[in-house]
Order: sequence, then structure tokens, then C-alpha cells
Amino acid sequence: MSDTALIETARDFNRFYTNFLGLLNKAYLDSPFTLTDARILFEIGSHDGVAATALVRDLHLDPAYLSRILKRFRAEGLIETSPDPVDLRSQVIIVTDRGREKFEELGRRANAQIAARFDNLAAGEPEAAIRAMGTIRALLDPAAKPAPAVIRAHRAGDIGWIVQSQGRFYAEEYGWDLRFEALVAEVAGKFLANFDPSLEYCWIAERGGVNVGSVLVTNGGDGIAKLRLLYVDKSARGLGLGKLLVDECIRFSRQKGYRELSLWTNDMLETARAIYVKAGFRLISEERHRMFGPEANGQNWVLTL
Repeated sequence: MSDTALIETARDFNRFYTNFLGLLNKAYLDSPFTLTDARILFEIGSHDGVAATALVRDLHLDPAYLSRILKRFRAEGLIETSPDPVDLRSQVIIVTDRGREKFEELGRRANAQIAARFDNLAAGEPEAAIRAMGTIRALLDPAAKPAPAVIRAHRAGDIGWIVQSQGRFYAEEYGWDLRFEALVAEVAGKFLANFDPSLEYCWIAERGGVNVGSVLVTNGGDGIAKLRLLYVDKSARGLGLGKLLVDECIRFSRQKGYRELSLWTNDMLETARAIYVKAGFRLISEERHRMFGPEANGQNWVLTL
């Protein structure tokens, strides 16, 4: 997608979402407040006391504009103010009992609005929407802290995600054709159809409820375990997840009594190969191929356990 198309898509989403929340309506949530009024009241009600200068900074408001709103809130009995002991040019603002009633009522209305929207969605779709919101904030908000990653066992739907995500990634990054996706589907399908939990395992890396990595260990027979389909999504690069997933494979293979852990990869996958080298894998053979379209150099690696 071109830069222009990306920008237009983002603007189109902004228009949709402001309409979705009714942010352009003169009265926010059918209340006597505008959106800015409600935002200010929310910030004041969420704190035991907040300085006017902090509201100007955090909400990016013009001081004179904020002053007029606070004057109106005071006249309506929603807030009380006192001099700020840290900055005598500012004020510390708290909500009155009446202001807290209004603040809490706005919260109930906002919750009801979102709940009504979610009620029209199918099972699992509200969670998907929340995950997408988390992704948008993590990417666009410099202050947002990324959710910690967790490594867990696979569950229903995860193997399908492995096929879909790797098929798309390798097509986009390396120009590999559908034969690669077919290979991933074959490996993943055999894993599910013949899954032996006493000798095989699948690990999923998840962050904020979203799958961002995976790897399998399968039984290759004769005491040999196979590390298959190692993958880390671009959104989770640099977190050390590839190493964590490989370490899990090694630990599991040793625990199950395998004598060797083998894998097949391609030499252009430099990050993965670096992980294998540091873990002690040895390159035992390599061969040029065109299995997925472009010429590549396939490699067999082995770790003695």
C-alpha cells in the first residue's frame, strides 16, 4: 500500500471512530457536556486533586479556554479550587459531591454505549477489537508500554495461525510462492493429526493477547527431535523471543530423552541462524534449491543433546 493510501485509510478510520463514539455531537453521551467538558471533568474526577497547569499540559488545552470552562464548572457547583502550593499562578482542583455524581454518570453512559456496540458482535469479536486497539496504541503512543510476552502451549486455532502468518510473511519478505505455505500446512497438519504430547510440543509466544511467535518440536524417530517452524512476528522483533522459543525446544528435547535435535533452515534467515549457532547447533550439510521459487541455500543443523 502506498504512503498516500496509508494516510487516507488512517483518516477514514478516524472519521469512522469519531462518529462511532458520537464525538462530533454537540452534547456528549446525551449529557449537557461537550466532549472537552467531559474530558476535563473525567481528569479532575480521576484524581484527588489536579493542578490546572497539569490539565493544560496533559490535555493540550489553551489556558484561557480551560479557565472559562473551570469558571463555569465552579458556578455549577461541580468543582472547588484552591491555590496550588507548588505554583501560586495555578490552582488545585477537586470535584464536589455533585461533580462526582456527574463524573460517574458519564462513566456509566460511556460503558453502556460500548457494551451496546459489543452486544451486536459475534463471539470473540469484542476481544479482537480490543487487541486491535492495543496494537494501535502500542505503535502510535510513545508513552505506551508494550505488554509483556508470555510463552504458552498451543490451543485450538493456533496451528492455523502458524500456517497463515508464516505463509504471508515469507511471501512478502522473500517472495516465496504458495509451495512454502503448502509445506507449512503439511508440517502443521501432521503435527495435529499425529500429536504425541509425551514426545512433541508446540510453543506460542503471545503479547497482549496476540500471537507473535511459535515453534514446534516433533518426533523424527531414532532418538532425534526436530525443531520446526520457528517464527517471530515483525511486531515482536528485538524482544529475545526467538532465543526463548529455541531454548524451550532444547530443554524439552533433553527432558524427553532425545539424543539429538535437528532442524532445516535457509541461510538468508540470519537472525535465526545466529540463535542456532549460539545455542550450539552445528551445520552438517547445505544445498541450493528452488523449492519455493527464488533460489535459496537450504541448511541442515544438528545439536547433540
